[in-house]
Amino acid sequence: MSKDRRVVDIALQGGGSHGAFTWGMLDRLLEEDCIEIEGISGTSAGAMNAVALAQGLAQGSREAARECLENYWTTVSDMARMSPIRRSIWDKMAGRWSLDMSPSYILSQYFTRTFSPYQYNPLDINPLKDIVSSCFDFDMVNAADKPRLFLGATNVRTGRPKIFRQPEITADAVMASACLPFMFKAVEIDGEAYWDGGYMGNPPLFPLIDETEARDIILVQINPFHRDKVPTTAAEIENRLNEITFNGSLIKELRSAAYLWELIHAENLDRAAYRDARLHMIGAEEEMQTLSASSKLNAEREFLLHLKEIGRRTADAWLSVNLDKIGHEKTWRPDFLFEESLAPAHLGERQRVNRPSPFPGLAADK
Repeated sequence: MSKDRRVVDIALQGGGSHGAFTWGMLDRLLEEDCIEIEGISGTSAGAMNAVALAQGLAQGSREAARECLENYWTTVSDMARMSPIRRSIWDKMAGRWSLDMSPSYILSQYFTRTFSPYQYNPLDINPLKDIVSSCFDFDMVNAADKPRLFLGATNVRTGRPKIFRQPEITADAVMASACLPFMFKAVEIDGEAYWDGGYMGNPPLFPLIDETEARDIILVQINPFHRDKVPTTAAEIENRLNEITFNGSLIKELRSAAYLWELIHAENLDRAAYRDARLHMIGAEEEMQTLSASSKLNAEREFLLHLKEIGRRTADAWLSVNLDKIGHEKTWRPDFLFEESLAPAHLGERQRVNRPSPFPGLAADK
């Protein structure tokens, strides 16, 4: 296996405690000395992983990055021991990681659907912010030239995406990226209010394409795109809606990038800022499909280590097949996103039918 230098960007999806899958994936990826990470984007739990990764790399050590990731997730699991929201005895007996049968979880769902956090949590108590403040050195992260860091949030008033970059990465910026509106008050930064970035970019891709020199983007997927079974119970419906919502922004961003490429190609436009991208995806859809939405709030150490192991195993299998392809060719071709015509509407039917493959860095060559 060739060990030539490979420069990549990393895009990290959010998904609560399911972000421990990303921990495992990054832990394995950091063992490959030939991979150099230039840019990182992340949303929600992906933002936590992104800051931990960036801080460790800013220290100049892959081992420091692995230690920073482990320290963050260990601290999360330690804090979870105090949480009243835990698996029920029925869930444990059935070997499920979900909280669907947990009385405390069910009660919390009632409160979050009936009252707002401005009512039931007027002091805006959020233990996660204490973890973020204690685990991360934001002065170090902001002072680093590399890797470039991009955290996604959603502006509550405008409904537009917000990207936090160095040197504006703070504990508040991280919490804004992970602010679930039914659980916590909107995070106020410089007079603007922010919610979870997953609504507008999970994770954001365009900052990586536009603002770094790396042409390879490794997307770490937590939320499955596809499910064979149609949900029928309330919990299943909520789970699927959660996945669709937090994948929707990613799908739109991929389709927008493809449309932009087609427009430039069809009109022979000269746009020096346009850049291609070789897209790669690491995910474990089959295993992640077995986890319900409620398990995203389960931060038991055993569960986090279980997810970490899945992440390491998945990354190891991916690297064994694809490491030599990084820097040369894309390894993920999401053709299912481009089934409908993306050509500009003013083009004739013949031009739409015979057009080149949309955004060749993302879709299949034809």
